[in-house]
Amino acid sequence: MHCVEVRDHIMIAHSFKGAVFGPAQALHGATFVVDAAFLAETLDENGIVIDIGRAHEVLKSVLGPLTYKNLDAIPEFAGKNTTTEFLTRHIHDRLAEAARDGRLGRDGRQLKAIRVTISESHVARAWYEAPLWPSA
Repeated sequence: MHCVEVRDHIMIAHSFKGAVFGPAQALHGATFVVDAAFLAETLDENGIVIDIGRAHEVLKSVLGPLTYKNLDAIPEFAGKNTTTEFLTRHIHDRLAEAARDGRLGRDGRQLKAIRVTISESHVARAWYEAPLWPSA
């Protein structure tokens, strides 16, 4: 399996509901490093998985609405705990949409999966990975 990965970051504020979160129930800030990996079984006719420049632009556009925001105030997230795990899926789904639409410089049908990893710190991270297409 071939893979191209791009990276960016977001700075956000949020709070959590539930005793399991302890002091994180209060509003707090976080800086997350976000890695997006695009997987394909083969390289295209240009010898690439995807256009790395387009991948970075798409990642940046997906993260833009979250950057420097209080996630508690975003209507789409109302009533949800915007945990690292939750955010990996949210970002993945938007990147998958771009891949399926061919916005990464390659026919999206040629890509197999996307993995989004969010690092909270140098010792903690979460990721979500899923295929782009249902199995035949």
